[in-house]
Amino acid sequence: MILQALEEYYENLLQQGKVAKAGWCQAKVSHVIELNGDGTIKGIVSLKQEEERGKKKVLIAPMLFVPEMVIRSSGISANFLCDNAKYLLGIDEDGTKPRIMDCFLAAKDKHLSILSKGKGAMAKAICAYFRNWNPKTAKENPILREYWEELNEGGNIIFGMRALEAQEDDEIKALWEEARNAESNDQQGICLVTGQRTDISRIHKGIKGVPGAQSSGAALVSFNAPAFESYGKEQSYNAPVGKYAEFAYTTALNYLLNQREYCFPLGDSMIVFWAESGKEEYQKTFMSWMNPQVDNQEEMKKLFGNLQRGIRVDVQDIQLNMEQKFYILCLAPNAARLSVRFFYQNSFGNILENLSKHYQRMEIIKPAWVELNYLGIQKMLFETVNQKSKDKTPIPSMAAMVLNAVLQNNRYPATLYTDTLIRIRSEQGNITCGRAAIIKAVLMKNYNWKEGEKFMGLNEDCKETAYVLGRLFAVLEFIQREANPGINATIRDRYFNSACATPASVFPILIKLKNSHMKKIERESAGTKVYYEKLLTELIGKIELSEKMQGFPSRFSLEEQGKFMLGYYHQVQKRYEKKEEK
Repeated sequence: MILQALEEYYENLLQQGKVAKAGWCQAKVSHVIELNGDGTIKGIVSLKQEEERGKKKVLIAPMLFVPEMVIRSSGISANFLCDNAKYLLGIDEDGTKPRIMDCFLAAKDKHLSILSKGKGAMAKAICAYFRNWNPKTAKENPILREYWEELNEGGNIIFGMRALEAQEDDEIKALWEEARNAESNDQQGICLVTGQRTDISRIHKGIKGVPGAQSSGAALVSFNAPAFESYGKEQSYNAPVGKYAEFAYTTALNYLLNQREYCFPLGDSMIVFWAESGKEEYQKTFMSWMNPQVDNQEEMKKLFGNLQRGIRVDVQDIQLNMEQKFYILCLAPNAARLSVRFFYQNSFGNILENLSKHYQRMEIIKPAWVELNYLGIQKMLFETVNQKSKDKTPIPSMAAMVLNAVLQNNRYPATLYTDTLIRIRSEQGNITCGRAAIIKAVLMKNYNWKEGEKFMGLNEDCKETAYVLGRLFAVLEFIQREANPGINATIRDRYFNSACATPASVFPILIKLKNSHMKKIERESAGTKVYYEKLLTELIGKIELSEKMQGFPSRFSLEEQGKFMLGYYHQVQKRYEKKEEK
């Protein structure tokens, strides 16, 4: 299903002229070898252009359409018309070595075998170059000496003559297609992607752009041991994919990973997404919803409203088709291969609707300094890690499961909830608005906490013991701070973890401490004491009514611990809210 979706996406990209046709590919090309008609080198032209990357300006090689390049691992295999200095010039930084000469000879044989029939000036010039060029005397050439270091940096080089690049010459294009079609393949079969009988691809092209995988490219489909093979079929013949389908899906996936504005890392994975039609408006909208920024909050609010009212959704005055098929693919590195964490497809409208439901569950009161109303997936996962550590990467498998759950409107993975609680406890009750939002969302989705819809802010009518005790703990902390202005450590630092897990062992102690604090407050302000006494009486009364017994619960479940933390957070925010109003 993944390969079929990518093959269809390739077809749409090809119609738009964004990718190369079969037998061709896109590659970064740094230099052009300008030839004379007799095959001698006229000059070297650098194609690198200066671009701004952050605060720096760097030289970037442009992407050009060139004949399809071979997959190289350790052996010698030459590309046609586009390769590095070892193959096209037979040189390296240290001079010439026996292996470098073998690389040049391989390129020479390939070019002469394809272009020997050519009658045009470009084909004859390239053939003459390979027949006459001597790599051993290359360093004596004044033109090469000037560009020696640049040419040996490993970038790709092409041929050109009279301002025309060799791969753009019509005759050479025809010769390349003829040579490519003449290649026979003993292995034929039914392609699993197209369903047609065709030549089966033995090795699939590498996929580049997944962090942690090999920079030269990692395989999505490959077999490298007899244990993975069946019926005596080796390598990729074990999963028969036709040459065209293999080229199409690898080209489409490499194109997606190269569009950095339309893919993003998540944990150790890379997320790519695309619409079946190939239109970028869908990718742009999805990306803006996955990673909300301060400047698109109003736009998201408008889109939410349009979805709820069933009104059409427009992006940059372009109407989006809510029935458009949309795909999300999560890839993770696995040595020389790629692992698929998940693959999800649905209509674009359903995906947006599921995202809006997630953000509605995550709605919660926030401090005035927080500008984001919608917390993106990456920032949400960031709340589960130690923000003071160097490695702020969330648990890889959990990150992928969270995104998959959000996209499908399924239950959140249990590790999201437990990791959030563990992080809060390890920081002695440091409940940020993001962590409180996670707790609320998980309680609503996983624990069917229907009243959670009323808990964006403080719910003074709630009589659930865990929630009320969280509020009570916050009030007891307020009393301690009121009695001891400027105190560094409060009851939260010492008692929070025990209070949210085993309240019966802690709250009697806190009540006794409260009595001594109230005496200090009374000396300073009798009115403040009365205010806190009334608030405490109200909260303790709710506990007695709900439990129909005296005393505090002996222990709380994970669900109740989350409600305790939410009650604490809401009560704290209520106090800050009053200060901001004043």
